[in-house]
Amino acid sequence: MKDTNKESRIIAGTMTWGVWGSDLDTASMEQLIHDCLEAGIRTFDHADIYGGYTTEAAFGKAFAGSGVDREEIRLISKCGIQYVCDARPIRVKHYQYDADYIVRSAETSLENLETDYLDLLLLHRPSPLMEPGEVAASFDRLKAAGKVRRFGVSNFIPSQIRLIETAAPVEAHQFECSLSARDPLTDGTLDDCMTGRREAMAWSPLGKFFREEGPERDRLAACMEALMPKYGADESQLLLAWLMGHPAGIRPVVGTTKAKRLRGAVRAEKIELEPEDWFDLLVAAQGHKVP
Repeated sequence: MKDTNKESRIIAGTMTWGVWGSDLDTASMEQLIHDCLEAGIRTFDHADIYGGYTTEAAFGKAFAGSGVDREEIRLISKCGIQYVCDARPIRVKHYQYDADYIVRSAETSLENLETDYLDLLLLHRPSPLMEPGEVAASFDRLKAAGKVRRFGVSNFIPSQIRLIETAAPVEAHQFECSLSARDPLTDGTLDDCMTGRREAMAWSPLGKFFREEGPERDRLAACMEALMPKYGADESQLLLAWLMGHPAGIRPVVGTTKAKRLRGAVRAEKIELEPEDWFDLLVAAQGHKVP
C-alpha cells in the first residue's frame, strides 16, 4: 500500500492538522498519515505549542491507531516557546531553555506522540537568555537516554547558531524561506546551512502567493503563466521547485491537509528549473533585476 523505499524531500507540517487549522478527527488524521506515506512523505514536523499544546497528542493517538511502524516515519518536534493559552498558567509569551525544561519538554512530546524517541528536536526560537552550556547539557541527557537522535534549531540567525555550537553541534535548521521571504538567500542563513552541513528546512514554502493580492503576486503570476506549460506544473509546484533548486538541499515543510496537494508537492521534486527560469522567478518576486 505504501512506498517508503525513497523518502520525499517534502515534510508534512502538522500545525494545521489540529485545532489551529483543519481540526481533523482521529480517523481523518490516521488517513492523512497513510496518504503522506503513499506519496513518499515520511517526515512529520511538530512543535509542542501547536494547537495550544494539543496537536501532538491528537497526532499521537492517530499514529497509534494507524498500524504504521515507527521506523517507517521520522518525527520532528520543537520546544522552548512558553505560549499563553489555557494549557499553561503563564502571563506572557516567552522562551525557556534551561536544561531541565528542554528535557521535560522533549519527554512530554514523546508521551503525546506515543513514541520512544524523536528523530530531531529543534529549539523553536532563539532567546536572548539562552546559555549554550544548558542547551548542550539537555542534548547530552536526551541523546544518552535514546530519546532524541539529532538536534537543531529553528528561526535562528547564523551568529546565534555559532553561539550554540560553542557547546553543542547544530545538525539542522528550520526557517521561513520562499519567493516571498527571500532573506535567507542573502543574510547568511543558507550559506551557514551549506558550510555547516546542516539539514535545511523551510516553513511557509509557498510564501504569500495564495494569501495576499498585490504587485508581487501579479508579477509572479505573469511569470509563472509562461513557465507552467514549459514544465507541466502548476503554481504551487513551481514555487516549491524554485525553493528546492537551491544547492542547500532545502526541504519544504508543507502545511496542507489535502492528499491531492501533498501528491502535487512531491511531484515538484522532479522539476529542475533552468537557471534563467530560476532567476526569472526571483526577479519577478523582488520587482527588480539582480545586481
